[in-house]
Amino acid sequence: MTLLSFVTKQTQLQEKFVKNTIDLLNEDCTIPFISRYRKERTGNLDEVQIADIVKFKEQFEALEKRKESILKALKEQEVLTPELEQKIKEAEELTTLEDLYLPYKKSRKTKAEKARQQGLEPLAKIIMSQNAKDLEPIAFNYAKGDVGSTEEALEGARHIIAEWINERTDFRNQIRSQLERFATISTKVVKTKENDDDAQKFRDYFDWNESLSRIPSHRLLAILRAETEGFIKTKIEIDDERALDKMESRLLRSNNDCAKQIQLALKDAYKRLLLPSLSNEALQNAKANADDAAISVFAKNLKQLLLGSPLGEKQVLAIDPGFRTGCKVVCLDEQGNLKHNETIYPHPPQNDSSGAIKKISSLSEAYKIEAIAIGNGTASRETESLIKRIRFKNDIQVFVVSEAGASIYSASKIARDEFPNYDVTVRGAVSIGRRLQDPLAELVKIEPKSIGVGQYQHDVDQTKLKNELDRVVESCVNTVGVNLNTASKSLLSYVSGIGGKLAENIVDYRTRNGAFSSRKEILDVPRLGNKAFEQGAAFLRIKDAENPLDDSAVHPESYAIVEQMVKDLGKTVKDLIGNSTLIKQIDLKTYCTETV
Repeated sequence: MTLLSFVTKQTQLQEKFVKNTIDLLNEDCTIPFISRYRKERTGNLDEVQIADIVKFKEQFEALEKRKESILKALKEQEVLTPELEQKIKEAEELTTLEDLYLPYKKSRKTKAEKARQQGLEPLAKIIMSQNAKDLEPIAFNYAKGDVGSTEEALEGARHIIAEWINERTDFRNQIRSQLERFATISTKVVKTKENDDDAQKFRDYFDWNESLSRIPSHRLLAILRAETEGFIKTKIEIDDERALDKMESRLLRSNNDCAKQIQLALKDAYKRLLLPSLSNEALQNAKANADDAAISVFAKNLKQLLLGSPLGEKQVLAIDPGFRTGCKVVCLDEQGNLKHNETIYPHPPQNDSSGAIKKISSLSEAYKIEAIAIGNGTASRETESLIKRIRFKNDIQVFVVSEAGASIYSASKIARDEFPNYDVTVRGAVSIGRRLQDPLAELVKIEPKSIGVGQYQHDVDQTKLKNELDRVVESCVNTVGVNLNTASKSLLSYVSGIGGKLAENIVDYRTRNGAFSSRKEILDVPRLGNKAFEQGAAFLRIKDAENPLDDSAVHPESYAIVEQMVKDLGKTVKDLIGNSTLIKQIDLKTYCTETV
């Protein structure tokens, strides 16, 4: 199995395009760059399909790394046979790989290992042969040393047999299949916690039973949270009798003393080893699926927030509402710069609504306010009601804005660097106002999972969540494009090929040298080389640039083609941009090359 065959099989995409995409990824190309500027090599794969290729590429690499580790361990134990090595190399799933390694794992002292040390393995082999009709005298010969009786000898032999049964791949796969198709998850309340106030939100799950394969992701996550918090106990169940009958039919060839011992060993293996291990594995798989479903919803929610319609360059008055501590008010200019801040107390206990109305009215006039942003937290409804009572001289729009993550931002290093002389309340209110002006530019300053994108975001796999949300932010930033001369370090860090350090270098260069006049100039930024330029240049925009293409989605590597087009039309680049009539006159096939 090769990387290419594995990824192609998992994605069901054309092998040629999978190979080209993997090659591009190995050349350190980013998903946004590949999806937009290497369409001819990928067969027009979109970002989601390329992200899937990345996911399965990483999955394959992790599998190969585990294979290397297992093969090394088996060689050191001197138990690696050509047949076992072949099976390990052909394994396509981690569970298959771990099943193959299970008999050779060096684990803590088990009951079976203790029995082996007591010299009972030959007895276990005699039992498994199922030839002895009378085991009593045979077992008696093993009742010596610290094996006190015939029954102890048989019990030790059964422990060894139970371990053999547990290590059989066919039995493990049989139980896996049964769990996958028929398992139920049941819950019971912990009696001592039944009346706890915090437990009441989980009351629905005090006595619950549902198919594990069909349980909705949000319900499974809620159940697992309730268990983590100690309010309920969960159990994964299947038809034990059916499972045992199937294994018995494969194991038993006679009806003698040996068969009876094997039956006892089988029940022990099933209850003590197989079912606990594999039901836990089934629950982990269900949890992973629930995580994926939940993360997909969180990603959609985040994308919707980030790509919310920006109000644009308007003068905004933003309010972070509150009761006892008052409402923090800030006034921002068109670029989001802080011009004024103060606190009003329209709500209980002060109830100074008339003073608050006067203050809002005067600030609106003084700073020519065009829109008001109200945070949606505590006292939001009351504050919105107050604002709507005010008769402004000009038409002022009022918006309620999500303040999720504003408190995280206000205490962050980014906020401290932006507003070193203001406290967290001012910074939080500024964030609310800027979110109205340009949601994407402001929200990228906050760790994506702190924006509050879903109810169970803290219960899912945090690495998976971070990777997916970061991918969404990267996708949104590069879809919209970034103004090179005004973008913050946070926004620039998500641009294809840039990252945190280069974003910092770009801002430092801009501070020292003034605005960039062309895309090519970013090559003068320290440590920003040709690769970063190739990956990021097309996503960086320069307003009113000398070359209009520097404010477009056209990649610099394609400028010559556009320039040839306008030359053939007898026009300029400026004439062509946004002119649908002229664009229709272009025969695109004329300008196609091997790479475009």
